[in-house]
Amino acid sequence: MENNYDWKFFRAGGFDQVRLDTGADLTALDKLDQKLWVALACPTQGLEFDSKTLTLIDTDKDGRIRVPEIIAAVKWTCSLLKNPGDLLSASASLPLNAINDANLEGSQLLSSAKQILTNLGKKESEGITVEDTADTVKIFAQTQFNGDGIIPADAAEDPIVKGVISDIITCFGAENDRSGKPGVNQVKVDQFFAEAQAYSDWWQVSETEPAIASLGEATTAAAAAMRVVKVKVDDYFARCRLAAFDARAIAALNREEKEYLAIAAKDLTITASEVANFPLARIEAGKPLALSEAVNPAWATLLGKFQSDAVKPIIGDQTSITEADWAVITGKLAAYETWFSTKAGVGVEKLGLKRVRQILGTKGKEDISALIAKDKALEPESNAIAAVDKLVRYHRDLFKLLNNFVSFRDFYHRNERAVFQAGRLYLDQRSCDLCLTVEDPGKHALMAGLAGTYLAYCDLVRKATGEKKQIVAAFTDGDSDNLMVGRNGIFYDRKGNDWDATITKIIDNPISIRQAFWAPYKKLVRLIEEQVAKRAATADAAVNAELSKIAQQTVEVDKPKPVEIAKPATLPAAQKIDAGTLAAVSIVLTGIFGALGGIFGTIFGLPWWQIPLAFLSLILAISLPSVVMAYLKLRRRNLGPILDANGWAVNARAKINVPFGRSLTQVASTPLGAQRDLIDPFADKKTAQKWLLVILILAALGTAGYFAWKYSRPAEVKTLEPGTNAVGAADKKLSGNAGSNLPPVSLTK
Repeated sequence: MENNYDWKFFRAGGFDQVRLDTGADLTALDKLDQKLWVALACPTQGLEFDSKTLTLIDTDKDGRIRVPEIIAAVKWTCSLLKNPGDLLSASASLPLNAINDANLEGSQLLSSAKQILTNLGKKESEGITVEDTADTVKIFAQTQFNGDGIIPADAAEDPIVKGVISDIITCFGAENDRSGKPGVNQVKVDQFFAEAQAYSDWWQVSETEPAIASLGEATTAAAAAMRVVKVKVDDYFARCRLAAFDARAIAALNREEKEYLAIAAKDLTITASEVANFPLARIEAGKPLALSEAVNPAWATLLGKFQSDAVKPIIGDQTSITEADWAVITGKLAAYETWFSTKAGVGVEKLGLKRVRQILGTKGKEDISALIAKDKALEPESNAIAAVDKLVRYHRDLFKLLNNFVSFRDFYHRNERAVFQAGRLYLDQRSCDLCLTVEDPGKHALMAGLAGTYLAYCDLVRKATGEKKQIVAAFTDGDSDNLMVGRNGIFYDRKGNDWDATITKIIDNPISIRQAFWAPYKKLVRLIEEQVAKRAATADAAVNAELSKIAQQTVEVDKPKPVEIAKPATLPAAQKIDAGTLAAVSIVLTGIFGALGGIFGTIFGLPWWQIPLAFLSLILAISLPSVVMAYLKLRRRNLGPILDANGWAVNARAKINVPFGRSLTQVASTPLGAQRDLIDPFADKKTAQKWLLVILILAALGTAGYFAWKYSRPAEVKTLEPGTNAVGAADKKLSGNAGSNLPPVSLTK
């Protein structure tokens, strides 16, 4: 993309980031090469940012905000402000005189803003806030028409129309008006009147055909009672016909005995499904159906109603019916059942035929439709109210988002926390500011592990409310000696709420130079402790085994024996030290003393003023490799993978170097000017003596090693003169002794 704008940059995190200092910078944002944006996408969830503002920016509603959506939001906002530079103030209140009313959209928006304030009783206010625009129910509480196409009952002045609106709500439910009141829209009005007409027409068929209402007003009750038992009665007479055909089928038709045994073990009720599935009465060939006695108890009540509502009006007051009687009853009600199967307008049935026809006789539909049309005419003004809310939110939040998306200015300047920083974790005498909310720590760790940062995943719980969530905290200063899974701390979110925090997972990486400096010595101490503990455990196990063996022998000795006299148990003979072990130990000690002797010999052989420098060089030789390796890793610490694992698309290598890491993790220290009492009443009284003993032991080892090194060197060999041999030289030396009267010794074969 061609860039014809003079941008300014600042350097932080090891890369250049664009400065957004003026309104002109914002209006030219679409000219900034996307390769220079710090982020290309971010999620709409899990950020310390107004969620509704993010939802408004996310125009495609995919849960992510991308560069084109950011640019569109900035352009729209700048077009509605007289001075785009007002965005830099990030003020919660949008002054009315800041709205650009020179264009149509701005003019409508300004009118809507004034209307909102008027509705809220703030007509004289010069600015509007998110609190003013957020509660649309409060804004429209005093309005009857608000452009949403929904009419509440009290929007109608005619009581008849109000009643019809209430009936529509009763039958088909309500739509919520912007004022918060229940109302109806055109869809529900059309549906109601269509079903009302269908219901009336359906009833008109029965009024014109006498065969349908064969029992007059009692027909409906009779048909309903018959309809409930029809399937079971048909089943009963069918079984009786099978019994007449073949008597061997009677047992099976009445259900087998084992089925009764299965339900006999249960708590029986007459509505139990096992009983209801049995026949209405005992099956026999040609047997009438009893209606009151010896019937299935699950159907007794329904058969009684069938007897009173259908049997009695049609064939008389009988306690049983034959299959022929059943045919008469069904035939009498057949026309009604055919008509009933075509039932229409069920949605308005609860109002009753009389009320339905009363409504159809009014102009309710036309009147309600006219009110809805009147309300819809105000839609542009009402929609502008939503635009006011959008502009107020962008005026307050957009610049902050740019400083966490186009650049990471908030994160690196440390004046304000970045939108991805969830709060502050206090643990192990440290406070960690780089804490992010995570949904799946296991999945997050796969990517975040590439950041080269020491990360601790924590479970957070607020026991007072039962809330739970998870975070990842970056430890960027101090050491990791006391950081382990299971340790507890306290987390404070951005609202100041405190949470119990417990470490559940750790990604181990270097934390600081100080930790790297002492790491070799700590490793040596741990190695020695582990070896000592291992040898002690082995020795303890051996002693326990021997004691157990002795105890067992003692028990066996104490057992009475018929003939033998128990011998007293004896302790096992002391185990002799293996000669090979002594040799190995001697070799190791010799090597150690030799190495120490060589080092101390070299150091003690220097002039006195060089000895401290030599010791310093020795310390550096031990610690420097660890420090260099840690420094190289610390320089590569990168924020990108941590954010990418949370759904971001970070477009830069955002480093967390050593100085910046110290600002993200604060280590406990006493305040300047604080008074300290260095006397610890519970301190080990022999600490000084112990240190003195350690120093003396080291000095003794060094001295011993020095002399061992010195006197273990080979003797000086002098070069003999030509023509002489070792024996001649020895003779010469012996003959040359001062004061010696011994004759020369001749060495003969």
